[in-house]
Amino acid sequence: MTLLLEVAQIVAPVFLIAAIGYAWVRVLGWGYDVEFVSRLSMTLSTPCLIFMALVRSQVEPELLRDTVAAAIAAYVVVGVAVWGLLRALDLDIQTFWAPLSFGNTGNLGLPIALFAFGQLGFDMAVVIFAVMAIMSFTFGVWVVAGGGNPLNAVREPLVWGAVAGSVFLAMGWSVPPPLAGSLDLVGQMAIPLMLITLGVAISRLQPRALGRAFWLCLVKLAICTAAPLAVGFAFGLPRLALGVLVLQVSTPVAVTSYMLANKFNARPDEVAGLVVVSTLMSVVTIPATLAFFL
Repeated sequence: MTLLLEVAQIVAPVFLIAAIGYAWVRVLGWGYDVEFVSRLSMTLSTPCLIFMALVRSQVEPELLRDTVAAAIAAYVVVGVAVWGLLRALDLDIQTFWAPLSFGNTGNLGLPIALFAFGQLGFDMAVVIFAVMAIMSFTFGVWVVAGGGNPLNAVREPLVWGAVAGSVFLAMGWSVPPPLAGSLDLVGQMAIPLMLITLGVAISRLQPRALGRAFWLCLVKLAICTAAPLAVGFAFGLPRLALGVLVLQVSTPVAVTSYMLANKFNARPDEVAGLVVVSTLMSVVTIPATLAFFL
């Protein structure tokens, strides 16, 4: 019972803040510019958050290296498994591959890692989020778009924040206090903005094919839990790092996947179903994951 209460206290703030966004639109009927807030978060606050988290990271270099390598390996295993599954089931790869391969490591993964595993867990979660973001905004966008140049991701401030933070971390550089304070203030907007926007976006989704979305989300959960577990054991990650890796890789389908599907006309209603179903499932699956590792 004590463990259940501890887990509930960890996840409750995350879902309550998301519920604020949902109620903002559905109950109060107020306007919310998702496009503007998402752009503010993805181009300003989140890059600052990632950059400063990496600059101040207290993760030991060897553990950091193993976590990055394990994250890359886990996402490659997940991507290959999902690709093979979609081929076997004759489902559209452009529509389903990215949503089933990459999770909501930003909106949900980062705050839950912070509340559950503390600052050290958050630092590792940021590293995994950076790995996911780079892979998602390169090959992932290329798949959703049905082609194009994956190197367009170099235009993304989020990618630059991750790269710059990694360089500062590797070189042992610091940021002047006045600049660091400004970047911290901007970065602190990221998590509440992402959670509120998640609630608003879910309130506006128009999902369909929920039956298929349900079993696809179950398959996603199985693959995205087994892959990081296997990879984490193979890399010999300690329990905390393994827990963060499993949490991040197994997060539900991100609203960003829906936005990309809508942008590139990759059957967004189908992706909306995946977002809604997997997010609802996460109310149970995320506490279960935390209970296993805490």
